[in-house]
Amino acid sequence: MRQLATLLLLKLIRAWDRARLRRLARAHPGLEIHPDASTNLAVAGFSLGPGARLRIGPGVVTERRREGVIFHVGAGAEVEIGAQSWIHSDVGPVRLRAFPGGRITVGPDAFLNGCHLSAKRELSLGRGVWVGPGVRVFDSDQHALDAERPECSEPVRIGDHCWISSDVTVLRGVEIGAHSVIGARSLVTRSIPEHTLAFGNPAAPRGKVGDRSRVPI
Repeated sequence: MRQLATLLLLKLIRAWDRARLRRLARAHPGLEIHPDASTNLAVAGFSLGPGARLRIGPGVVTERRREGVIFHVGAGAEVEIGAQSWIHSDVGPVRLRAFPGGRITVGPDAFLNGCHLSAKRELSLGRGVWVGPGVRVFDSDQHALDAERPECSEPVRIGDHCWISSDVTVLRGVEIGAHSVIGARSLVTRSIPEHTLAFGNPAAPRGKVGDRSRVPI
């Protein structure tokens, strides 16, 4: 009897979640959540400006944690989450912020774990990228340094099957080549070649990394 009551409660929760997702889609014309994505996204935080687009692909999953995932998509900005990605919020919220006109692209099979991705211009993650807790990726200086040195933005690109481990900061203009690993608490200020182990402040190549495409989460 208790098991039956639990199943009924779960069905009611899913029905409520689906209804909320439909209401969100009506409220935000640029919001596209694939029917096969997790209904737990119903408790995520959504803020979309005029002309913004947020696309969440099939098989995207997250935990049922209120505002464990927070999307801020400014006017005319775009955010896309690829198929089968896991937005993991148990250790902390995942925040994706695309400022007006900016773009964030997360490839399929990604693992975003308690991190912060921010784009004023362009930020792209390839297939199977892991981003650890406390990681912050910025494609912009965020603010002007002084009157003579204005804010600057440059695209950030992280290649397929990279692992950006915990508490790493990646700054504007950086490209991290496919199958590379960035060690914990590193500050990445310059581009890193593919198949490279890098760490430090600033991060520098320290070794080689092989094929990561079959490494399980």
